[in-house]
Amino acid sequence: MAKTFKVLSALLSYPTAELQGACGDIPDVLREERLLSAATQDALGRFAAEFAAADLYDLQERYVELFDRSRALSLYLFEHVHGESRDRGQAMIDLKSLYAKHGLASLSNELPDFLPLFLEFLSTLPIEEARKLLGQIDHIRSALGERLEKRQTPYAILFNALGELAIPPKDIQALAELPDEDPSDLAALDAQWEDEPVIFGPESAPSCKDQLIAKIRAARRPAPGLAG
Repeated sequence: MAKTFKVLSALLSYPTAELQGACGDIPDVLREERLLSAATQDALGRFAAEFAAADLYDLQERYVELFDRSRALSLYLFEHVHGESRDRGQAMIDLKSLYAKHGLASLSNELPDFLPLFLEFLSTLPIEEARKLLGQIDHIRSALGERLEKRQTPYAILFNALGELAIPPKDIQALAELPDEDPSDLAALDAQWEDEPVIFGPESAPSCKDQLIAKIRAARRPAPGLAG
């Protein structure tokens, strides 16, 4: 069980006064577990200190601008591999089943693929199991980190930290690039978020070939030493 995952989950959540108040404890938690390099611990400590001292409204505005108004930076993991396809629904069911298998059926009202929720789940697992599950989404983590680096936002350090924790499978596939849209172009955003039409008949067969669903299903098998 690792509090480092819980720290990163909190820092990737919508900013609140309560979160600002808890930021002072973050460096001690990271030092105690020592799952991250000293340089990354220091960078996260600076992030937390700046977060705690910033105006809450400004933090919330920045968060919405980055993660809610930009599809390319969405914190909903399956958005990046399934979009609005039917495959996303089955992937959600599989991930929710994984949570339930570990007794976390009521973990949150959020969608199962919300990254802070996924990290909260990982914080409840044995560390090696958590690192391997995090590795299943490392292609998404890497893409998001690169996009945040491009925008020169301090949130990029959180994704660098996740990269240090993850143990990716050898056969993980690169993530196809989503259009990196201008979040101020509301017309373009509306077009990108518009629902795809429902098609019945042979044409409706899923075309997504990524392997994330299979990997999530595989992760549902009991890890060595865990009860089934």
